[in-house]
Amino acid sequence: MTLSPVFADLGDFFDAVDKFFSSLAAIRWGPLLLGLLCFVVFLTLRSRAAYNVLRAAYPAERFEWRRIWGAYVAAYGVNNIFPVRPGNVVRLFLTKASIPNSSYPTVASSFLVDNVFDFAIAIPVLIFAFTQGVFPKPPDFSKLNAFDLSYLASHPRFTLVLLTLLAVLVLVAFALLSARVQAFWARVRQGLTILTDRRRYVREVVAIQGAAWLVRFAAFWFLLEAFNVGGSVRNVLLVYGVAAVSSLVPLTPGGAGVQQALLVKVFAGTASSATVAAYSVGQQIAIAAFTAALGLAALITIFRIRSFREVIRRGREEARAAEPAAP
Repeated sequence: MTLSPVFADLGDFFDAVDKFFSSLAAIRWGPLLLGLLCFVVFLTLRSRAAYNVLRAAYPAERFEWRRIWGAYVAAYGVNNIFPVRPGNVVRLFLTKASIPNSSYPTVASSFLVDNVFDFAIAIPVLIFAFTQGVFPKPPDFSKLNAFDLSYLASHPRFTLVLLTLLAVLVLVAFALLSARVQAFWARVRQGLTILTDRRRYVREVVAIQGAAWLVRFAAFWFLLEAFNVGGSVRNVLLVYGVAAVSSLVPLTPGGAGVQQALLVKVFAGTASSATVAAYSVGQQIAIAAFTAALGLAALITIFRIRSFREVIRRGREEARAAEPAAP
C-alpha cells in the first residue's frame, strides 16, 4: 500500500478547507445558528431516549437525566474530533459512573437499543439516495478521493478479511468476558430490557428518536441554506445518506474526508464545486467545534472533569480497581 492516496485525500480535504475560509463572507449566519441550535435539541432528545432505556434496565436505581445527557453530548463531541470513535468509551465510563450499582455490560448493551431505530430509518434513506442517480454506487467508491473508503472498496478481499477478523475479535471478546464475569450475559440482557415491552419501547424510545430525527433533518436543512447549497427534502435526505455511508468507516473524526468526497459528488449538479466544497467542510467544522465545546462544557459543569484526557485516566483507574472483584 502506497501513501499517495493518503496525500491525495488530505490534499483534497485541505483544498476544500481553503474554499471554506475564502467563502466565509457568503455564509448566512442566521440559518447556521439555527442549525446548530437544532443540533442541541437533537442531542437532548437522543439522550432522553437513552435515559429511558437505562431507566428500564435499572428501575430500582435513582439517577439524573442531566448526567446521561452530559455523557451523551461529551461522547458526541469527542467523536467529532478524534478518529475511531473514542467517544463511545467516554460515554460508557460517564454513564456507568452516573448510575449506582450499574455494570459495564448492561450500560454497553443499552447503547445497542439506539441502533435499532437508526438502522430501520437508514435503510429507506439509503434506498432513496441510491435511486436519485447522483449517489455513487458501492463499486465506484474506489474512485472517490477518500482514502479509507476508496481503499476498502478497491480491495474487496482485504475488506472481507478485515470484516471477518473484526467479527472474530468481537466473538472472542464476548467469550473472554463471559468466562471472567459469571453474570455477563444476564447483564447484557438487562440493558435490552425495554425491548421486551413493545408499548413502552415505542412510547419512550421510538417516538423520541423519531422527533430527534426530524430535528436533525431541520438542522441539515438550515446548514444547507447557510452555505448556499439550498435546503430541500431531497437534499437533506442525500446528506443523511452521506452521513450513513461515512459512519461505516470511522477512521477519521466524524467521517471527515469521506463526507467531503461524497458531498462533492452528490451535489455536483446542485451548486458550484466551490460552494459544495465550502459547505462540506463548513458543516463539518461547525458541528465539530460546536459539539466539542458543548461536550467539554458538560464535562466541566456536570462531572467536574476538565479534559477528555482526564476521563480516560479515570476510566482506566476504575477498570484496574474492578479487576480483583471479577470472578
